Amino acid sequence: MSTTKSAAAAQSDSSEESALKELFIEELKDIYWAESHLVKNMPTLAKATTSAPLLKAFETHLAQTKEQVTRLEQVFESIGEEASAKKCEAMNGLVKEALEMIEDTKEGTLTRDVALISCAQKVEHYEIASYGTLKTLAGVLGFKQAAGLLEQTLQEEKDTDSLLTQIAEGSVNQKAKKEKI
Repeated sequence: MSTTKSAAAAQSDSSEESALKELFIEELKDIYWAESHLVKNMPTLAKATTSAPLLKAFETHLAQTKEQVTRLEQVFESIGEEASAKKCEAMNGLVKEALEMIEDTKEGTLTRDVALISCAQKVEHYEIASYGTLKTLAGVLGFKQAAGLLEQTLQEEKDTDSLLTQIAEGSVNQKAKKEKI
């Protein structure tokens, strides 16, 4: 009887793991689409900036995001899956909101930069949540290489969020406060 319970428990663990692995792969597809979508749209955001530090941050993060897409392809490969994307409605909405902010703010103003920083930080927070979850799931599933790659990207996203905060608090917000409508 104990053998039957062990076999049933093992089968349950196996099916739970496969369900967890399936969730992990779906989440990977989601962030893969999200990062690819950002690569396409970040140049538009960069062109809309006024402050040099924000422009530099966007340009740097665009290059970094391209590397992150490649890193995600490595994650897929490390778990024996082909890289594929699934439309990320959350990122699609965040990018749409950023593009609308550009339309809703006056060109050449720091107020627009404040809006862009706000939108960019919403993106960063989404990415931090996604990569944090993916890294944890990779660890639970025993995907050590994937977990390491995801940790690297997670740290980059946290660093970018911190940089955006520094740019906002360092000068952009206070200077924007002085702009007239």
